Amino acid sequence: MQKKIATLMVGLALAGGLAHAASNEDATQRYFAGLLAGAEPKRAELTLFMTMMPKGGDLHHHYSGALYAEQYLEWVDKQNYCVDKASYQIVHHVPSGSCLSGAAVMLDNTTLTALLQRWSDKDFHNHGALQSPPDRQFFDTFAYFNDVAATNAHDGLARLKQRAIQENLGYIETIYQLSPMQPDDGFDQQARAGLSDAAMEAFMAKLDQDAGFKQGIASYIGDLKAASAGIDDAQFSMRYQGFVLRFLSPSLVFSSMVSSFEMAMQSPQIVGVNIVGQESVAVSMQDYAMQMRMFKFLKTKYPQVNLALHAGELALGTVPPEGLTFHIRDAIDVAGAKRIGHGIDIAHETGALAIMKEMRDKDIAVEINLTSNAFILGIEGQNHPVTLYRKYGVPFVIATDDAGVSRNNLSEEYVLFASRYKPDYAEVKKLSYNSVKYSFLSKDDKQRMLKSLDVKFATFEAEIAKSNVVTLKH
Repeated sequence: MQKKIATLMVGLALAGGLAHAASNEDATQRYFAGLLAGAEPKRAELTLFMTMMPKGGDLHHHYSGALYAEQYLEWVDKQNYCVDKASYQIVHHVPSGSCLSGAAVMLDNTTLTALLQRWSDKDFHNHGALQSPPDRQFFDTFAYFNDVAATNAHDGLARLKQRAIQENLGYIETIYQLSPMQPDDGFDQQARAGLSDAAMEAFMAKLDQDAGFKQGIASYIGDLKAASAGIDDAQFSMRYQGFVLRFLSPSLVFSSMVSSFEMAMQSPQIVGVNIVGQESVAVSMQDYAMQMRMFKFLKTKYPQVNLALHAGELALGTVPPEGLTFHIRDAIDVAGAKRIGHGIDIAHETGALAIMKEMRDKDIAVEINLTSNAFILGIEGQNHPVTLYRKYGVPFVIATDDAGVSRNNLSEEYVLFASRYKPDYAEVKKLSYNSVKYSFLSKDDKQRMLKSLDVKFATFEAEIAKSNVVTLKH
């Protein structure tokens, strides 16, 4: 009898706990709705809410573009470089009157401001006449800090972790560093004449016999292991994607794909492969279909490797209209992508409704990057295809793209989504869970992180309900 009573008491306690949790969630839902009510969202309160809210992961994240310029200025001094005052380029000689240390730049507000207007998107809308067009401004920033971007990686990853924890972000899947590659004039000529499986097979065999190429793969994996030591813990995890630059020659593109696939097979830390670079430039457009065939070929060799491909980062006017009709489709149907980065040109793609149905049915998520889409392409508000993905049930996640270049963070991306599209709290909460669900984490890691997210949301909702009890009563 006592055992039955104890069991009943436990059951009642659990039921009470669940009811209390549901009450907290309902209170949070009502409070969130109040933040969006009226003609203008309560942006300050919304920013506080989104900063506090647990965010599962950031799945579209470039390591070098995520670090703020101030971090790179620290490394300029650490490596005994300096910044040329005329060009704002990092140069390899001791500081002088025309070449400043990173510390000197930081102390000179005029120089620092001018540097940030080149190394990031800062002040563009106030000083746009002094800067390049937005797409060039964005993509040109990387050349300024490339000399130090691939070094001091442990410091960089630690800084990204620190910032992630500060805004209650538990996971980052970062597009890390350029994968090893090998030029080959013969392959380039064959590819330009018409790429064949036989040519790719022969080049793969040649790469397999190249000791330097294989050592490059081993070094990449070893360097990543050293740089990421201590990054993963109970609060935070990070995984990595090897990447390919789409505007390079066919041999460099293909060989870096091969190394990326190999590294994903050899290292559990490398969970996927991506292709990056401005999609609208001539080589990227000319070689797009060929590059998707390269991915298809390698997917037959490495079927378990995950692909998250930048595709459709294009808008009407950036390229001729026919260039907008096939990029997302080919990334999915030819290359075999499991996630799509950006997906901006979907409304212009041939068979757009069928593509979105396929994405919904196959659970292929889109990585939505509101800040960079608005800056680079001028696509925002009701012109952004997130409205289509929401309408047609295509899964998506909210991500940052290049937070250091854009001078933003993931919380602000959620603020933008909420203030522009007025979702309810259930949708926003689902997006946080989606960013774990559609990650390339292992099954066990994914389950662990989802359970952790359950606990975090219960705590968050209890805090929101408690701190806003007076507001909610009125």
